[in-house]
Amino acid sequence: MAGVELAVAAALVVLAVAAGVGITAVGPGGVLITVGLVAFTDLTPAQVAGTALVTNIATGLAGTAVYTRSGQLRDPATRRTAVLLAAGALAGTPLGVAANGLVEGRMFGVLLGAFVALVAVLVLRRRPAAAADAVAGDAGPSDAGGAPGPAAIGAPAAVAVGTGVAAAGAMFGVGGPLLSVPLLVALGTPVLAALAAAQAQSVVIAGIGTAGYLAAGAVDWPLAALMGVPELAGVLAGWMIARAVPAAALKAALVVCLLALAPYVALHG
Repeated sequence: MAGVELAVAAALVVLAVAAGVGITAVGPGGVLITVGLVAFTDLTPAQVAGTALVTNIATGLAGTAVYTRSGQLRDPATRRTAVLLAAGALAGTPLGVAANGLVEGRMFGVLLGAFVALVAVLVLRRRPAAAADAVAGDAGPSDAGGAPGPAAIGAPAAVAVGTGVAAAGAMFGVGGPLLSVPLLVALGTPVLAALAAAQAQSVVIAGIGTAGYLAAGAVDWPLAALMGVPELAGVLAGWMIARAVPAAALKAALVVCLLALAPYVALHG
């Protein structure tokens, strides 16, 4: 982190807060940490991914805790989906770490830019009925006093999503919610249930991924702390925002941010 200017540090902190809010309020938000590290530092692809994944351990644990408290992760169907996603992540995460080592800096930036644009498209394609589930007060079965829980997706589909998302997440240094939420919603899972299940999966991706990059000496701890603390604050704020702000407004803000950053990251890389 030596030599990081004050303006750059401030930009990284702002992106970290936005990332945290996006993680728990919309799902795809953690990629902003990777984007910030690529855009404002000279870290290698492995250092970018390793440093970003470190921050996801705390945010994943925090997100899991708040969604357990609010009831989503106490629902059997949601908890089952979370377990299946995590099982897939056990296999997918090492594949992503290995894939990162095959990509050079320039290509990493191009792939990341394309990845960010893809995430924006996935968010835009969410079904309106599903997105409406994220409006305040729709907190799932545990808050509904006995109302039926969300329908569980099939085990093969959940494991496949968990494996694929973990591979991409470990390669780019992002957690589960980034891709898991849009994919789960597309498969019929309510938004809040998808957000909750993805938080638990992100802990597995971040934990195993961090271990892999740490073994290669590819973690910048000062930068991880600089971005991890404000990101954690954003996660807690995002949980409250998700229950108080219409999902359409959150989605629009995230999509604009992602589409603005995608070309910059691709060219910067």
